Formats: sequence, structure tokens, C-alpha cells
Amino acid sequence: MDTLSSLSRDISPPPTRGLSRANRPGNSRQTKSSDQIAPHSTEPRSAAIEAGKARIRDHLRYFADHLLGATRPAIPTTPRLPISDFRALYTRNQHAFGHHFVIHQHDHPVSGVHYDLRLQFSESSAVSWAVPYGMPGNANSIRPNRMAIETRVHNLWNNLIESASHATGSLLIWDTGEYEVLPSRKVRRQAATDDETSDCSKSDSDSRSASKKLSASFRARHIRLRLHGTRLPPQYTVNLRLPSANNRERQPDKSKHKRRRIDAKSVRKKVTRNIETDSDDGLTEKPGTAQVEDTYESQQANQAAVASDPENDTDPEYIRATNAYPGATNTIGSVHQRHWFLTLDRPNSGFRRSTSILDKESWTGDWEPFHVLGRDVECSVITGRLAGDIMEDEGVQGFVGRHGWRGIVE
Repeated sequence: MDTLSSLSRDISPPPTRGLSRANRPGNSRQTKSSDQIAPHSTEPRSAAIEAGKARIRDHLRYFADHLLGATRPAIPTTPRLPISDFRALYTRNQHAFGHHFVIHQHDHPVSGVHYDLRLQFSESSAVSWAVPYGMPGNANSIRPNRMAIETRVHNLWNNLIESASHATGSLLIWDTGEYEVLPSRKVRRQAATDDETSDCSKSDSDSRSASKKLSASFRARHIRLRLHGTRLPPQYTVNLRLPSANNRERQPDKSKHKRRRIDAKSVRKKVTRNIETDSDDGLTEKPGTAQVEDTYESQQANQAAVASDPENDTDPEYIRATNAYPGATNTIGSVHQRHWFLTLDRPNSGFRRSTSILDKESWTGDWEPFHVLGRDVECSVITGRLAGDIMEDEGVQGFVGRHGWRGIVE
């Protein structure tokens, strides 16, 4: 089997400092063969393909067959995308104007649980953000903003992956489908409208493809994104916005400082203290600032981005310089670790201001609120597996994840 010369390591390894020699990822004492070859099979492991240790010709065939063999029995309350539709979805987007998306749940040993949003923008590549708490699903949440950190540009075939390894943790497909970019032109606010309201109800004469609109909106630093998935409700729309204060055009220099492990308990105490002393509750962006909604969320987002950053180990310098993995091309202009805001677009998601005098500040809509509850609850829309199931299927034993993740449920 061919091995890529440009990649000879796992993607997103934990730092090796402080680990005993025997426990370091890739150490010869570990079961290296079991990391590369699936039991009772001549096919490579999905984690080996993800890491570039093994090369295959047909990613769709491999992953579709792999996921089909790992599928759990259907549960009536859990949405599921059939493998045949999974194949068709990817196949019809294998061209320059494709608009495929995936949301991965990623339980990484360093950054912990986070969710990766990847959007196809060319025939080969997808722009990516790490979203620590997952997609917002409650129009009346007291925490309407999410932090979204740009990470590396990924290969499009990464959208197909469910895998697990000691180096990268577990990766499952939380949702997948096709995206649509809505007009982001602003209109004058009227007395009874919300500042999220747009002119999307008017016909859009823009005939550009979704991927072209994405590239233009990305460069304008404001993306109004509608996701047509399996798990997400109909008309689900979010706004991705990059504040001017968070914008930069060049890739960050390689850090000269050693990465410190964050003490989650002390950070949470700091957040609680800030919330208690802030009359504006400290949870939404204040006008004219680029403050994040939550210090702990910011730390988790940065951990997710750093953990996905191969420059911390032995990858070539050009990956850091171009912000793209081998095989992907950063023609969209993605810059590593820029901090975006991700917010539920309530009007375009079908929500309306309540007409009740007693509850005029609330929103009502056509779908019930949902909450992202993490690795022990959320399962794959393709296989129905939990993160622990994927670990078991891939033969990963003794994995120790990062603790402290809590879903936003209010």
C-alpha cells in the first residue's frame, strides 16, 4: 500500500511533552499495525487514511462501505440518512460548484469535545471552523452567540470520515447535507423589526453557484448560511460574522511559547465572577467591541484550533503558511485561528416575535428548540453510533478524554 511522503504522522496529535516514552503516539511499543490495518481485513483503518498514513483511490466507496458495516439499528426518535443517500449527496457535489457540508462531533484528547463545521468551496476543498458548543438551536437562548474559530482548509473527502484513534480521539458525523448562502444585504430597521432581519424574502436574482456566493461572503466577513441537513430543522439558518477587530490577512507566526494546559475549573470560576459583576450579563457582544461571549468558550475554541494545528509537531512549514492540508487548496483566503461569531438567524429560520403582551421579547417558530448535549448523547446521522461506539469499533482502548464540557441548555 502506498504511503504519502508528505504526511507521516497522525492529524492533531496531543503534545508529547510530559508523556512517558512508551505512551507517546506513534511509539514502536504501541500496536502500530492495529492502528493501520482493521482487524480481519486487508483495508486500512479510517484513522490511518485521515492521517495520511494510507492512500486509497476511492474515498467514497471506502467510507460508505466502512460506515455501512458499522451501522447500528435505527431508533425512531433519531434522524438517519441512508447510506444510498449519503453516497448520492457526495457524488452530486464532486465538482467545482458543489455545496456539500458536514458537522463533525470531535472528541479530541487535548481540546475535548467540539464540533467542526466544514463547507465545500471548490472541487477538492472545504473551509473549516471549530465550534466548541455546537450549533445554536434555541431562539430564546440567553447565550445567542457561539465562538467559531477558523482552522485548516480540509480535503473534501474529510467530510466522509467517521474514525477514532488515540492521537485524534473520536470523530462522528453529527449532520451532513447541502448548504445555501442567503443574501446578506442589510435593510433599514423598522420599529417592529429585529436587527437580524434581512431582505431575503425578496427574490434573489444572483445566479452564482452556492460555492461562489460562499467565497464572496467569506471575503466580506459575513455569511448568512442555510443548512439543509438530516438532523437540523427545515430553514435552519445561521449568521457567521468576523468582526473587524478580529480580522487579519496573514497567517499567524509559529508560536514561540510552550502551550499551557488550561485549568477548566479556574477558568469557569473567572467566567462566573465576570457574569455576576456585569450588568449586561456578559453573554452577547457589546456594540463597538470584539469581545467573546464567554471566556471559557473562547479558551475551548482556541484549544480546538491549536489541537487541529499540525505546526505544533513535525508537519511541513507550507501547511502553516498556506493554512491547508496536502491535497486541499486555500483559494478562499482562510486565515488560521481568526475568531468569528456564529448566531442563529431567527427570522430566516422561521421565528417571529411573540404577539403576546406579557411575553413580547420571546420568539416563536415552526420547530422545537434543540440543544447539543455532547458525546454521551449525540449520535451519528449515518451509523447511529455514539463516540464510544466508534472507539470500540476502531479498537481504541484506554482513551482518556478531556473533561469539563457542558452543553448550553438555556
